[in-house]
Amino acid sequence: MLSISGVHTFYGKIEALRGVDLEVAEGEIVTLIGANGAGKSTLLMTVCGNPRAQRGRIVFDGTPITGLPTHQIIRMGLSQAPEGRRIFPHMTVLENLQMGATIIDPKYLAEDLERVYGLFPILKERHEQRGGTLSGGEQQMLAIGRALMSRPRLLLLDEPSLGLAPILVKQIFTVIKEINEREKVTVFLVEQNAFHALRLAHRGYVMANGRILMSGSGAELLANEEIRTAYLEGGKRES
Repeated sequence: MLSISGVHTFYGKIEALRGVDLEVAEGEIVTLIGANGAGKSTLLMTVCGNPRAQRGRIVFDGTPITGLPTHQIIRMGLSQAPEGRRIFPHMTVLENLQMGATIIDPKYLAEDLERVYGLFPILKERHEQRGGTLSGGEQQMLAIGRALMSRPRLLLLDEPSLGLAPILVKQIFTVIKEINEREKVTVFLVEQNAFHALRLAHRGYVMANGRILMSGSGAELLANEEIRTAYLEGGKRES
């Protein structure tokens, strides 16, 4: 579904991605782990067209998207819940969700709202509450729900567990699995919580300094001693 080949991305003269190769097959959950500053979020943003890849090729569902504007990419069936949630704080929960549905036929709005409320019942309870007054966990649920309102076939999730209490982290990962299995949405997940991410994912990649260092199944990476030492021990204790 998503193929990234030899992608280089720059911020000015700084090379953030250095020849990244990565694939996400339809129906998978694929996770990308790595330390802060490794280039994980830049890769997701590059897939969405901002910033643009200066070299290399990105193909979504058989169509090259490397040079397309972001709004056109989203209309093809790709959606992102960005790092830091970036909800509209002065809008209500309902209005935030409606913003996610602006590219979809209005006849699906009620159905899609109920689908999101089924995944996150607390959002239905809070539907008239302003987004900025929600807890961190509720805001993350809202960010994911808003992304789902565009009916994506591929959902990009950037650090969905960031800043959340362990009990909420488990809840978020349970919902991601449900989105993949029940809603049949392919998921590309960027996470610092490598333990939970690799347990959930079918496959994973490890990134450092803008390059992919290693790939394998989630189980293979969990069992890898080098990965455990670098990324897993703290996360496992926290879980």
